[in-house]
Amino acid sequence: MTSAAQVLAEAEALVRPALRRTIVKLPERERRVAEYHFGWADGSAADEATSGNGGKALRSALVLGAARAVGGDARRAVPGAVAVELVHNFSLLHDDVMDADRMRRHRPAAWVRFGVGAAVLAGDALQILSLQVLTGTGDPALTDVLIDTMADLMRGQSDDLAFESRDDVTAAEYRSMAELKTGALLGGACMLGALLGGSSPERARELGRFGRHLGVAFQCADDILGIWGRADRTGKPVGADVAARKKTLPVITALADASEAGRRLAALYRRPEPPGREECASMTALIEAAGGRAAVEAEGRRQITLALACLDRAEPQKTARADLATIAEWAMHRDR
Repeated sequence: MTSAAQVLAEAEALVRPALRRTIVKLPERERRVAEYHFGWADGSAADEATSGNGGKALRSALVLGAARAVGGDARRAVPGAVAVELVHNFSLLHDDVMDADRMRRHRPAAWVRFGVGAAVLAGDALQILSLQVLTGTGDPALTDVLIDTMADLMRGQSDDLAFESRDDVTAAEYRSMAELKTGALLGGACMLGALLGGSSPERARELGRFGRHLGVAFQCADDILGIWGRADRTGKPVGADVAARKKTLPVITALADASEAGRRLAALYRRPEPPGREECASMTALIEAAGGRAAVEAEGRRQITLALACLDRAEPQKTARADLATIAEWAMHRDR
């Protein structure tokens, strides 16, 4: 059976050359920021190429896998994969600014390296480029899918920001946000791949639902990594979400717990001063003691089960089904 690492590597090998050819079309200033963000350049005036770490290639793999699932040629779906990677990375550029996250992929985020304005404009440029890529296919249905995807992504990010100033966020609200912020793009990736592979709209929508459930599971894994992940794997400081007092699903679940651990955690979250290292360690232990980690792991498994049911309803080709299922399991159990 093909491993997740192989599926992702094969997708990256097919999509990265096309993505790089696309990025070259940007104006010089935005191109420099984008190539740095992707890990392809060091950000100096000489703009020397580096091997880089452009991310997980998950979204590319979903586009190509969905095309194969409906019997299509993955190579014909490359424009969809390029468009999705552009949208994903525009959202990361903006997200790092909004969250004031200083690290991305084991080095300073683009806004730290080039400034807020340059990072925002580079993100804008990637968004525009994503639409241009799909417009070039001549199929307006593809552009419609991407526009709807970006609208959902924006709504999810807006909800996520709004949660920061609220003390009463529920687990149901958070799951809805995760489906929009993370699930929409994974679902859009699957729909684009299916349509580029010659799928009927009904089959493409079922694959889109697979991607949306997978996105919620992916967010569950992200939430776990944001608290318990290793810095050498995630590229971000240990316990970064706790230090920032982010209300991710493990925290929301733990705060709602009536146990002593839940009450102590709530008191710590209400403190106005930033938590120190020892306090962050205490908060992390309390989140786990109040059931936050276990609940999110269970929710992630539930979402994977729902995703696979949607995948099977799309009646995928056998090999493609195996690859997509492998990706789904990896998405929940990854370490970065």
